[in-house]
Amino acid sequence: MALYLIIIGAAAGFLATRLMRLETDIVTTMAIGIAGALVGGFLLRFLLTVMGLLGGLIGAVMGAMLVIWIWQKYFKS
Repeated sequence: MALYLIIIGAAAGFLATRLMRLETDIVTTMAIGIAGALVGGFLLRFLLTVMGLLGGLIGAVMGAMLVIWIWQKYFKS
């Protein structure tokens, strides 16, 4: 796992420093990449959780609207 993090961190750091036009040494590039992987992973998990909750709310509202439509169509006098 640690080797994977170092490899991905090095690649991410290399890409990020090039995109941001920042000249750094290898160790700093890897540190930037590893820190970015940790921060990015945390933010992505947080956003997926929030979006998951929001998706659940949207699904629940749509389901409730369907129930109301069925109730009005078939059971309401």
